[in-house]
Amino acid sequence: MKDFFKKLPEQAVRVAVVFLVFVAVVFVIRQFIIPPEMKEPALQQASSMEREVAKEIQYAGAQICEQCHEKEPQIKKIGYHRDLSCESCHGAAQKHVENPTEVKPTSPKKRDYCAYCHKYNSSRPTGFPQINPDTHNPRKPCITCHNPHNPKPPTTPRSCAACHAQIERAKAASYHALIACSVCHTAPEKHKTSPRTVIPTKPDKREFCGKCHDKGSPRKGAPTVDMAAHGEKYVCWQCHYPHTLGGI
Repeated sequence: MKDFFKKLPEQAVRVAVVFLVFVAVVFVIRQFIIPPEMKEPALQQASSMEREVAKEIQYAGAQICEQCHEKEPQIKKIGYHRDLSCESCHGAAQKHVENPTEVKPTSPKKRDYCAYCHKYNSSRPTGFPQINPDTHNPRKPCITCHNPHNPKPPTTPRSCAACHAQIERAKAASYHALIACSVCHTAPEKHKTSPRTVIPTKPDKREFCGKCHDKGSPRKGAPTVDMAAHGEKYVCWQCHYPHTLGGI
């Protein structure tokens, strides 16, 4: 064995020594420094459960709220906030449950609280109620017009831009700027109050766009193509986004 190591290059011997030292250090750390509960899944689970159970309970749960507050939960169950927990807005309420006369839950009355969810953000789903706090009833608390347990708008939106501001701004710079939304879309009346469940129609046949853009169309000034050969089987908006500049 000694002759074997003598034949090895000096660099290889050094690498081997470093590797053996590293293995020894890892072994010592694992065996004597790392606590057992960090190595054994069963001990880790038991330790985590013990730690969590020892924490002070902060949230009471929506079912507890209903035991004393009968009116508000009934309104919320049929409202737009039906899937929102009471404590999402009022804060952790366990101490209020234990001492309801002296400990009161918070009540968000400032505009910036509702803006956490309803300030305009392009990443949110289409149809989710969004506003610009600087222009939407500025300086007024949201609860002035909206019941927070069912924040149905006091009046239905009078224009598509009330909810689809991003599309409206894009359309204003496109070739379709002067075309009303209702030319291409039919929006049921219930879409104004239930925008995510009642959806407007959109063109589902190539012939719809062909009324203006087919080479045989009587409309003057619009870009035209041979609808029989252009795009094959695809509906036009699958390749051309109609709200942007140039409709592409």
